[in-house]
Amino acid sequence: MNSELEQLRELESSIADRLYIQIGKWNLSLGNAGLAEALAIECQVNLKDGPTLAAQKALEAVQVEFGRGKSHLSLSRLISSAQIFDLEEILAPYCR
Repeated sequence: MNSELEQLRELESSIADRLYIQIGKWNLSLGNAGLAEALAIECQVNLKDGPTLAAQKALEAVQVEFGRGKSHLSLSRLISSAQIFDLEEILAPYCR
């Protein structure tokens, strides 16, 4: 496996284990929601911009579908500020 793919899988695993969306009082991990891979891909594309900007761009780019496609929201609208900070922490080692 090449290093870029290994990095993507490692990033996806970190995201899946640590981040979640919040709907009401319900927390759903991004791994269980099937969103960790899409977010990892978007983050990897933007790593050159640093962790803060990479996180912002990726969270805006990933769209979450509701009602079988009747509605979409960016992932940034479904996670807390603390979770955004956690994503920035996850990304920091990859941006060096």
